[in-house]
Amino acid sequence: MGRLHEKVAIITGAAGGQGAAEARLFSREGASVVLTDLARDGLNDLVSELRQAGGRAIAARHDVTDEAQWVDVMRLAESEFGGVNVLVNNAGTISRQGIADTALDAWYRTIDVNLTGPLLGMKWAAPVMRRSGGGSIINVSSTAGLTAHNDAAYCASKWGLRGLTKTAAVEFAEWGVRVNSIHPGVIGGTTFSRNSAPGHAEAGRRAAPLQREGAPDECANVVLFLASDESSYVTGAEIAIDGGYTAGGTLWMRSKLRDALAAGEIV
Repeated sequence: MGRLHEKVAIITGAAGGQGAAEARLFSREGASVVLTDLARDGLNDLVSELRQAGGRAIAARHDVTDEAQWVDVMRLAESEFGGVNVLVNNAGTISRQGIADTALDAWYRTIDVNLTGPLLGMKWAAPVMRRSGGGSIINVSSTAGLTAHNDAAYCASKWGLRGLTKTAAVEFAEWGVRVNSIHPGVIGGTTFSRNSAPGHAEAGRRAAPLQREGAPDECANVVLFLASDESSYVTGAEIAIDGGYTAGGTLWMRSKLRDALAAGEIV
């Protein structure tokens, strides 16, 4: 049996990138999946793919900032599959504006999607998980939630999600609901990566001690662990998936700079 046998999982932002990778992996591991996104066409294609492979999957167009739509998603999961055991708050957006350039509409939109959305998801999923016998919530933050980032709204939202995760871990512990956050670095094959500024991905690769960008499947594997019973004593944790960037990216770059200076390669 799969690692998520008989579990029901909701994954937001599932139409592509990390969300789609999580959906495919969860389905292969036996979960029934409720996939949500604003991009309904991509979701329908993914649901068809999973069903053809023998999986149980349904899709819902879903704005994570709309509380009423969260209620509808929970009702859909309960009516179709009988409950909810896993929630992956994967949906996100980015504004790419520094503090001096931040427009308030971009600020509010980023905070609404990246922070308020997961808040609403946890608010409505946790009671359903309690009725379902417990569960696991995984919030997708970022390395921008562990260190500085040159995007004011994105950084604030991801630091906020990190703190909110820990609060939820304590609040829902008695319900048998675990809550953890993951913090990806530069991940290739995502909308964020494709739409990044020239040089962004390469700079991220060079700054990471592992000297490469990550892949959506590498994030999905960590999310699978947190969703499964294998992580039954893990709650309130934050896991960086960043090739060592937050552990020692500065040290790595400093050592390379030191060696180049000593060799006379730069002055």
